[in-house]
Amino acid sequence: MKPDYQGQSWAIYLADCIEIMNGMPEGIIDLAVFSPPFSDLFVYSDSERDMGNCGSHAEFMEHYAYFAKALYRVLKPGRMACVHCSDLPARKSRDGFIGLHDFGGDLIRAHQDAEWVYHARCTIWKDPVIEMQRTKALGLLYKQLKKDSSRSRVGMPDYMLFFRKDQENPEPITHDPADLPVSMWQELASPVWMQVNQTKVLNGRQARGDQDERHICPLQLDVIERCITLYSNPGDVVMDPFNGIGSTGYQSVKMGRKYIGVELKPEYARQAAKFLEQAEAHNASLFDSIPTEAPDA
Repeated sequence: MKPDYQGQSWAIYLADCIEIMNGMPEGIIDLAVFSPPFSDLFVYSDSERDMGNCGSHAEFMEHYAYFAKALYRVLKPGRMACVHCSDLPARKSRDGFIGLHDFGGDLIRAHQDAEWVYHARCTIWKDPVIEMQRTKALGLLYKQLKKDSSRSRVGMPDYMLFFRKDQENPEPITHDPADLPVSMWQELASPVWMQVNQTKVLNGRQARGDQDERHICPLQLDVIERCITLYSNPGDVVMDPFNGIGSTGYQSVKMGRKYIGVELKPEYARQAAKFLEQAEAHNASLFDSIPTEAPDA
C-alpha cells in the first residue's frame, strides 16, 4: 500500500483501483469525485486491469459492479460519490443503429445494486457548436436541415451523478455565508450548470504517449471545485479512483483537502504528481504571503 508518488497532503498509487480499495480500511474516504472509463469507447492503457479494455458494454458494466461495491466500502457513512459521465454514441457497425446509449442510467443502476442511494443528477451545459466542430456529428451539421432534419439532434451535455452512502453522517459538512453565499448556492442548486468554463482544464498533452488516442479530455476544474465545495470540509480526504492526470487531486489540494488517487498508466501518474506538487507549492506560497503578526498601529 505504499504510494508511488506522494506529497505532504496527497498520494498517488500506480495500481488497480479495486485492488487498492479492497486493501484500505473501511470508511476512510470523505468524498469521491471521478470520471470513469466510458465503457469500451476508448483505449486508456494496455493493462489487462483497465476497465476500458473490454469486449462489450455488458462486460464493462460487469466489472464496474465490483468497483461500485469496493468504493461503497471505503467511503465514510453519509458521504458522497460524484460521478462524471455522458451518453455514449451507438455505432451502426457494432450496435445496428446510429444513436445514443444511456450510460448514466447504467451507472445509476450499478450503484443502486451496490447499495448506493441515487441522490441527484446535474446536467453540465456544453456548446453544440464546439461539439459539431470537434466531432463533425451528422445530427449537428446545419446542412443536415436541408437534407432531412429527422436526423438532426441536440448537443450532448455532460452529467454529474451524485450517490450517497445512506447512513448517518457523523461529521456534518457546514458552510457560512462568507464561504458559500446565496448567489453561489443558487448556481450550485441549479439542475443545469450553465457557468462551467469548458477550457479550464489541466494540460493533458504533456502526459500523452506516442501511441495514445486523442481522447485525453480532463474534467473541468470548475466542476470538481463545485463538488468539493458542496460535499467536503477542509482537511477531508478526497479520492479519485481513475486519477488520470490528476485534475481532482490538483483541485482538492488547492482547496485545502487531502487526496488519494489511483492510476494504471505510468505516464498519467507521473504527470499527475507534477500537477499536485504545483498545487501544494501554490498553497505554500499563499500561506507565506499571510502576515503572522498584526502590523503596528
